[in-house]
Amino acid sequence: MLETVLISLAVILFVLGIAGSVLPVLPGPPLSWLGLLALKFVPSVGHRLSWSVIIAVGLFTLVVAILDNVLPIWSTKRIGGNKVVVWGSGIGFVAGFWFGPFGIIIGPFVGALVSGLLSGSHIKAALKHASGALIGFFMGIVLKFINLGVILYWFVKVLI
Repeated sequence: MLETVLISLAVILFVLGIAGSVLPVLPGPPLSWLGLLALKFVPSVGHRLSWSVIIAVGLFTLVVAILDNVLPIWSTKRIGGNKVVVWGSGIGFVAGFWFGPFGIIIGPFVGALVSGLLSGSHIKAALKHASGALIGFFMGIVLKFINLGVILYWFVKVLI
């Protein structure tokens, strides 16, 4: 009974982590890591997962979570954007969320573009800054899915 509950919790947390890797309201990889941690306490399979793996994957998850928040800012600033453009990208992402996958992709770009234009940038500069926000957003998603791949590897290894 306890094993079933823990394994179910682990799977639910992992799936929420996948969803959270593209949805702004959930901390994706940290949720999946918590699922991996839950597996450690499953009596029949927990021994297959060492604490050193839990800690190493946890540290990797922490680094990815930090980079996910820093990369859009860094790439926007690297291309010449300012804080207004970064905020516009974030607002565009949240607004785009309501329009499905396409909105999640195009929302940050449109938000950064509009905020760049409103802050006085010329169209060419605003397009460049918006591209930086979009690049940073995609770099964060790639890192999150690499992290999820590592966690999935350990899930499969432990459960099979």
